[in-house]
Amino acid sequence: GLPCAQATDAIDASAPSHVQQAVPQARVLGHGSFRWFGLKIYDAVLWSGPRGLSGTLPSDRPFALDLRYARNLPGKKISDASSEQIQKLGMGTAEQRMRWQQDMHKLFPDVQEGTQLTGVYVPAAGVRFYLDGKLLGMIDDPQFADAFFAIWLSEKTTAPQLRQALLG
Repeated sequence: GLPCAQATDAIDASAPSHVQQAVPQARVLGHGSFRWFGLKIYDAVLWSGPRGLSGTLPSDRPFALDLRYARNLPGKKISDASSEQIQKLGMGTAEQRMRWQQDMHKLFPDVQEGTQLTGVYVPAAGVRFYLDGKLLGMIDDPQFADAFFAIWLSEKTTAPQLRQALLG
């Protein structure tokens, strides 16, 4: 399983198998928690290959972002929140954002406390999503991949502390 974000030895932890397959020699780049008005929503772990990330998106290196939820949330709420963040970042056209939101609605499941959702960045291809290590599906759109991961990795993110924690 995945180490809990608070674990002091999380950095030595080996990646779950679905992450290892997507990100060769995966290691924890950083981890942190996302809170909304003091309530913990999820713990996040960013996995990268041995060379880390290439800095900005689009990236030529695969990486994975693993979210372990701390509460029950409907999938629609997760996709709507993701969509809203992408819009705040000014990424994609209105038409693209509408399509991306529909794609996320179809893919994102309702989550319970302890559920893990993993997004794997596939360079020049899109995002592969996993639910508790099982493949949910892929959104084949490199621009979506850049916009989706920008939610956490962009300098314009609405969660700058989490971004710093993830980027180590």
